[in-house]
Amino acid sequence: MNRRGIITLFGGAVAWPLAARAQQSAMPVVGFLRSTPSAPFQNLVVAFGQGLKEEGFVEGQNAVVDYRYADNQIDRLPALVADLIHRPVAVIVGDNISAIVARHATMTVPIVFATGGGVVRNGIVANLRRPGANVTGISFFSGGLESKRLELLRQLVPTGATIAMLADPDTPTSAAEQMEVQAAAKTIGQQLINLDARSDADNLEHGPANSPLCREP
Repeated sequence: MNRRGIITLFGGAVAWPLAARAQQSAMPVVGFLRSTPSAPFQNLVVAFGQGLKEEGFVEGQNAVVDYRYADNQIDRLPALVADLIHRPVAVIVGDNISAIVARHATMTVPIVFATGGGVVRNGIVANLRRPGANVTGISFFSGGLESKRLELLRQLVPTGATIAMLADPDTPTSAAEQMEVQAAAKTIGQQLINLDARSDADNLEHGPANSPLCREP
């Protein structure tokens, strides 16, 4: 799906609860929630605003967007979700991790997600055809491809005796993803080590200059 198609679909998914709320209020509120910092993802904010405009909602004119970011501090998400619900918002729009937290916090406020993770495995939706409850969104199916990623990495570094996986152990999806990669590595006889990376500093510490990532014999 191209960028315009994604924007249109995402904007349309958000528009239905906004339209319902607009009948009750002249200025419905959208809760825009991400588990990440804001700075690296301003392109998503721009795309989101464009999607809303295509559905007839313009921020500051007939809709309000309340932006909240957890700055990669996952333990902040429950409080951020509670604040949005209390405001109240007409809909919560979030990434994978924030959608999981919101899903467990409310069964009434509509939740729209955009994620590459396994939305069924993570408990966001009941199944892909019929999400159920108060949740809908877009999944790019980047999850569940761990064995393929490992295969491609081995093609790039065929002599790598050890491959390392960097993952944030505090994210809800981390354990499942690590298990899938470990299983894929075991199947092909690849030695794999898991390294915790909770911050950019951890990523630098475990980077190729300081770790056995793709270490050759």
